[in-house]
Order: sequence, then C-alpha cells, then structure tokens
Amino acid sequence: MTITDYQALVQQELNIWGLEMRKKPSLFDRASKNLQERINRKIPEKVHRGISLAFRELISAVLSGSAFVGDAPRVEKESLQTKDLLARDKINFYKRTAAAEGTVTGAGGILLGLADLPLWLGIKMKMLSSIAAVYGFDLKDYKERIFLLQVFQLTFSGRKHRKMIYDTVANWEAYSKTLPEDIKKFDWQAFQQEYRDFLDIAKLLQLIPGVGAFVGAYVNHRYTERLGRDAINAYRLRLINGSHGNNQS
Repeated sequence: MTITDYQALVQQELNIWGLEMRKKPSLFDRASKNLQERINRKIPEKVHRGISLAFRELISAVLSGSAFVGDAPRVEKESLQTKDLLARDKINFYKRTAAAEGTVTGAGGILLGLADLPLWLGIKMKMLSSIAAVYGFDLKDYKERIFLLQVFQLTFSGRKHRKMIYDTVANWEAYSKTLPEDIKKFDWQAFQQEYRDFLDIAKLLQLIPGVGAFVGAYVNHRYTERLGRDAINAYRLRLINGSHGNNQS
C-alpha cells in the first residue's frame, strides 16, 4: 500500500471514529446512566474512598510527570503506517498484561478486587505513554500529559461528556494555548466521577467470588484495547492536522 493510499485509509477511519465519538446519548445510554447512578449509591463508602485515593494519586503522578519513565519519544522519520504498527504492538502487550492482572485480582474477592483499580490505572497510563512515544510526543511537556488525560477520558466517559472531550482533542492546538501555567488547576474530581460511573457495573461484578476472575480479565482486556484504539486515533488526528513537528511522509 502506498503512503497516499494508507493516509486515505486512515482519514476514513478517523471520520468513522469521529462520528462515533460525537454520537448523542441514546435511550439505552440514558437508562444505563440512571442504573449506574443507583448502583453508585449502593457502593460501600470504603470503595468510594479507594477510588478517590487511586485517582488522586494517578492525577498527581501524571501532572508531575512521575508516572512516565523510560518512554522517550521516537525521533526516527518513520511513516504513519509504521507508527501505527508499533502502537498496535504496544496495545497487544498491555491488554494481555491487563487481562492477567484482572484475572488474579478478580479471583481474590473484594480485597484484591479493590486493589485492581490502581494496578489497572497504572497499566493504562503506561500504555498511553508508550503510544505517545511511538508517535513522537514528549511527555516532559505538561500539556502533552494533559492531552493524555483527555485521551483517557474519551474511552472512560459517557456519550455526553465524550463528545465534549472529542472536540477538545480534535482542536488540541488551539485548546492547549488556553491551558493555565499552574497544572494543579486540573479538575480531577470531574475526571474521577466520569470514570467511576462508566465502570461501576463491570467493576462491581469483579468483586463477586466465582465470576470475578472472568469479569476482571474480560473488562481489563476489552477496555485496555479500546483505550489503545482511541489513543492511536487521537495521535493520528494530531499528526494529520499538523499539530506536531515530525515529518509523517
């Protein structure tokens, strides 16, 4: 496949992805949201505290840059097709890792099930940092770390919030210029709530003895793969829009 043919294919995939990201909430989505809210009210307070703590530590690590070690941005003049292949290799590795971790923690009942959240968050952030490096983006720049968190929200948000985040990602060059110099102003509370609501049902099932291992493996594998796909498309979109200095010929 020629470079031109591949770029045309990528543009078609990005168009389809954009339509998916912009879909309005359906009746099913609204019903699911209501169910999730009811479930959320029944979750033990110690689970809420564990989620909040995990997110506070995650956001702190991401914003400070301490969450990302060893993934220097690639500077080779590689084609977009080559970058995509390298990124998919990263996704395959991390989704296997996430599935194995979910199986072990899911089989352990409530205590290990609660331990799954920070472990899985760490796996997902490591994967995102690896994908960013593949496409040549340097996470030493705090604005790139904010972008990574936006990508995370694309996967783990309801449709209404997802559309807003997609618009931010699609217009990142302009949006990034509005970011404050004080990185501590990031609204991690809203970020946490969207993620928690999105995964409530699946993660509660993981705490149930007997089915937790299967659910843990399935949920971790599925959503790690989905996060990787969204990350690939988000970075493709930036490269095609010209918001990065690397030559993608």
